[in-house]
Order: sequence, then C-alpha cells, then structure tokens
Amino acid sequence: MAHAYTPGLRVTEKARIERERTLPLKGDVLVKTGDEVRAEDVVAKTELPGPVTIVNVVNQLGIEPGEIRDYMLIKEGEKFTEGTPLAQNRPLFGLSFLRTVIKAPIDGTVESVSEITGQMVLRKPPQPVQVHAYFDGRVTHIIENEGVRLETYASFAQGIFGIGGEVWGELRVAVSSADEVLSADKLKPEHEGKLLVGGSHFTREAFDRARELGVKGVVVGGFHDKDVREILGYDLGVAITGHEEVGLTLVMTEGFGEIPMAQKTFSLLKAREGNRASLSGATQIRAGVIRPEIIIPYPRAEWDAISNSIEREQAAQAVQIGDHIRVIREPYFGRLGKVKELTPALVRVESETKVRVLEVEFEDGTAAVVPRANIERIED
Repeated sequence: MAHAYTPGLRVTEKARIERERTLPLKGDVLVKTGDEVRAEDVVAKTELPGPVTIVNVVNQLGIEPGEIRDYMLIKEGEKFTEGTPLAQNRPLFGLSFLRTVIKAPIDGTVESVSEITGQMVLRKPPQPVQVHAYFDGRVTHIIENEGVRLETYASFAQGIFGIGGEVWGELRVAVSSADEVLSADKLKPEHEGKLLVGGSHFTREAFDRARELGVKGVVVGGFHDKDVREILGYDLGVAITGHEEVGLTLVMTEGFGEIPMAQKTFSLLKAREGNRASLSGATQIRAGVIRPEIIIPYPRAEWDAISNSIEREQAAQAVQIGDHIRVIREPYFGRLGKVKELTPALVRVESETKVRVLEVEFEDGTAAVVPRANIERIED
C-alpha cells in the first residue's frame, strides 16, 4: 500500500538559500568573505583525535606499576608504527629467550604512561575532517575557527523522506513523465556521477543497478519502505537520517510506495535538467524538522535579477491590514480572523526573541497579538 504525506513541502523555482557549514570542533577556515565556491570545495577542516588503546604493561612484564618507566623503550609524545617495541623486561642471566617485548598493536603516539595503574595509553593518528561547500555559492560570513555561512540563488525542492548524505553533480531526468516508474532498464552507463530524477517509483532492482553504475543520487516520487529496510538492514524509526552509507542518496518527494511525483516538482526539475545540483537525504521528523532537499543553483551572473524578482514577489504576497488569516501555532492554533494592525517594530515575545508581530481580530470579536510567522494568509 502507498503512504503519501502532505506537510506543505517547499517547491520553488527561485529562492535565496543560506546555510551554515561548520566543523564538529575548532579548526581552520579555508575561505574568506566574498569568495565564490563550488560544491566540492573544502571550506573548513580540522582533525578529530584518534581512538585510544590501553596496554597493561605491568601484567605483561611482571613488574610493579611504579617501575614502568624503567622498562619503557619509547617516551610519552613519541610516534611509532605498528610492531615497534614499546617496552621490555630484563631477563634473568641475560637469557634473551626469556625476554618479553611489548610491541605496538597500532600506529600512533604514546599519550600517557601511568605509574599508578601500570598502563600505557596509545592513541591512533588523528582523523582528518573536511567540510565541503555542498552547493555552488558565495561566502557571506566567517564563523571563526568553526566554519562559514554560504548563500546561493537556486531552484529548490524539499522531499518527504530520504537516506544518504550530501552529493552533487549534473541533474538528469531519466523518465518522460511524473507517473512513470524508474526501472533498471532506464539506467545507462552515462548516468555515472549524475543526480537522476524519476517518476512515481524507483524499483529495488533499479536501486541496485544505479549503485552499480555509480549514480550519485535519485529524486523520485516513492520507494517501498520494505526495500529501505532491506537496504539498510534495520528499521530507521524516528532517528535522523543522512549518514547512511548505501552507495547513493535517495530522496522521496511524495512518500512510501508507488506515487506519482507532484507535477509542479517534476516540471521544475525537468526545466533545470543539465544544471549542477546538490542533494541531501537528511531527514528528521521530530522536533527540529529536517527535510531532504535538492538545490539547483543559478549562474552567478543571474543572481541580481533573481534577487529583484524575489523581492517583488514577496512584496506582492505581504500580509496587509484586512487580510483574512489562520493562526498556525499555539496558543491560537486554528483560529480564523483578519489582520487589524501591523506593528513595524520588533517585539520581544515569551521565548525572549524579538520578532515582527501583528494584531489579529478573531471571528468572535476578540483580538490578540501574534508573531507574523505564526499565521498564514487565506485567499479570498
């Protein structure tokens, strides 16, 4: 059975997209404000400390903890390779066959030697971490030692569910209509490295074929949930996705099962075919909602015109006094009314943040002040 979800996903031909790209811990930022970047560019890097291995020296050599440094062959802070002698005892009568030598089980560094426990702590080499730009755009702000904020002007579409991480490449449409199944026979060697658009369904056989060909990602209307479980080997539950290593990134725009892609979404992706795009399968459906997405940037030369177009459209859609609205968040969730007054200044609300508000007159004659972000306009 197909399961469709309609949460009001965003699908727009022209939008300003902004994202922060940050490291998991302090590191080096490699770009500066104003730089233009490509999706594959590394904008920040750092190193994660390697995991540790504990070696119980006193047990292996038969010595007291306080004597450990007398038997060490390498000092704290020194690097070594796997198999390097780290410590040894002194055999009776100089008989070498009675000597016990402790050799390094890993490549790494001696982090500490304890005269209390008689143990040696070895740490593997640090693991490099790089943050890519993810989409073609421009650096608007530097977050010192942490990362950057990027912007781009792009076509943008959200999905309902996805798996797999961030990928980028040329966008190609592999079907002729929004209700056509993306089957294995439609996948060709020239799809290697591409982001593909399907229609109503992406079969399990097609998934395996796409992975075999080196397809980077697929956007499709639906995919069977049982196939997701088989591919992953476990149920996803309510955890955040986006870190799965399954060979490609998959984004469903409609839901689980065989469901035609919304025509608006399909037409938008079809219109931007051949352009570079970025795709993320990251999904979180609990608090702090994260949606899978596809971003298709416009060339830098078109940004000013697109920005002006967006501003004109927003101005035309702005809420005006007298407009009929519905409140979409508590404590007035679901109540209908009309805009009585627009307050131009920012107002501090219960969360201690400052936001733009308006006064609503409800149908029963009562009134309330609500954040503008908490309402939606109802077309007359």
